[in-house]
Amino acid sequence: MSVIYIALPIALLLAVGAVAAFIWSVNDGQLDDLQTPAVRMLRDDQSVLTGEEPAPRNRH
Repeated sequence: MSVIYIALPIALLLAVGAVAAFIWSVNDGQLDDLQTPAVRMLRDDQSVLTGEEPAPRNRH
């Protein structure tokens, strides 16, 4: 029973840390564009097939 006095605060700290990390990532813009990463490799392959230079990536 005394293990709960150790496990519960650790679990709560981990949960608070996970929520804080999620809020930080949302505010930082990490989840703004969900469509582009899914099709980025298709665009790169298309440019190789047509002989065009791939578009420069916008890195922050």
